[in-house]
Amino acid sequence: MDVAEYTEHDATGLAELIAAGKVSAAEVHDAARTAIESVNGELNALVGPLFDRPLRHDEGGRFAGVPFAIKDLVLHAEGVPQRAGSRMLGPGVPFPYDTALMARFRRAGLAAMGVTATPEFGFNATTESVANGPTRNPWDTTRSPGGSSGGSAALVAARALPVAHANDGGGSVRIPAGACGLVGLKPTRGRTTVAPDYQDPLLGLGVEFAVTRTVRDAAGLLDAVHGAEPGDRYLLPAPASTFAAAARPPSGTLRIAVSTAAPNGAPVDAACVEAVQAVARALADTGHTVEEAAPAYDVAAFDEANLVAWCSFLADAAYGIAAVLGTEPSAEVLEHTTLACAEHGKRLSALDLYAADRAFNATTRAVAGFFTGYDLLLTPTAAAPNTALGHLDADDASLDARGWYDRLFAFAPFTALANVTGAPAISVPGPTSPDGWPVGVMFLGRPAAEETLLGVAALLEEALPWADRRPPVVAH
Repeated sequence: MDVAEYTEHDATGLAELIAAGKVSAAEVHDAARTAIESVNGELNALVGPLFDRPLRHDEGGRFAGVPFAIKDLVLHAEGVPQRAGSRMLGPGVPFPYDTALMARFRRAGLAAMGVTATPEFGFNATTESVANGPTRNPWDTTRSPGGSSGGSAALVAARALPVAHANDGGGSVRIPAGACGLVGLKPTRGRTTVAPDYQDPLLGLGVEFAVTRTVRDAAGLLDAVHGAEPGDRYLLPAPASTFAAAARPPSGTLRIAVSTAAPNGAPVDAACVEAVQAVARALADTGHTVEEAAPAYDVAAFDEANLVAWCSFLADAAYGIAAVLGTEPSAEVLEHTTLACAEHGKRLSALDLYAADRAFNATTRAVAGFFTGYDLLLTPTAAAPNTALGHLDADDASLDARGWYDRLFAFAPFTALANVTGAPAISVPGPTSPDGWPVGVMFLGRPAAEETLLGVAALLEEALPWADRRPPVVAH
């Protein structure tokens, strides 16, 4: 298999070729290695070199032999160093065990080839760090691929990988999916396990999954890895049949609310507004009920609670790792805003955490009430198609914790609502911008309603297809 043939197939297609004996897994891995190496010099999407050989995986799994990569945050594989995008961890700290989801990725047959870049501890909507430098968007290498799963998204968008691990605490699957022209599904809280390291990472905001190029890959992968582990806090209903079966245009009429106004009042780029409007027209043309509406909730309380969640998470990470390593959090090992947020988090009290929990509850109840009248909410994924590299500089010494939060969520004002409510959301490509960049549109659904999201995404994959789009930087 040469690279040109390899890049034409999504994960499902590659798995079918391998299962049918039309190509060997080893040939696919060789093509993937060449493909990754052909673009990584421009993209800087990897942390460290590729593995000498793919990690052990089940040769009988649904995606047996399909190349894959692990984001350098939260999920980890036995013996593979993790750096979390931070100088604090130096060359990386290897864990002596797989996380439960990593074990499921292995059982699905995914062949991990390497580790992808993330910003420091994931608290950025771009993938730039002092430790690893900037990761670049294959559609325009002066622009960001989004964050915090930008390393994974850049490689999948450049067709060097068909699928890669990603996680999402405020939009980190969906923002890079939008910026890179991919499918980014954030499952319902608890749909994918975070065992054994967490119960509710980021006070319940954090979810693990992947970025893909096709809807069928997102659905098939969710079929392969969803479900609880013993001790998990959540036990969700299984799909009526399979997620893969749900990934086709819905037969009934959906009630879809549309909003292009940022809840926090941030300006929204015209290209994002126009992409949402084009998608809304396509949905109306296929018989769905579409109208302008948005849930009402206390945005100021929401933002304050979200800041508390992130700063307490960063304090736990920075001070916890420092205690293990016998060091101190400082500007020598942490970026300025990471340290500012960690210090803010250290000053929080138990009363602050309970206040955040009350605000999250009030938001969740308000949004749930809104969804008694609608099946989906359609918005832009972000307030602009992407950002210039350097715009979201986490080492900006002029910013305190709140200043950094406000800068991030001016670019990404739509995504965090799904994290706070625990509901599923998906970003898919809309029409491209006048500059030729991908523009993501996002659907938020009811809890445990991934089937509805996958169905409407499949409809758009047919009505406004993106499969033939190629970025300027593409594997060769």
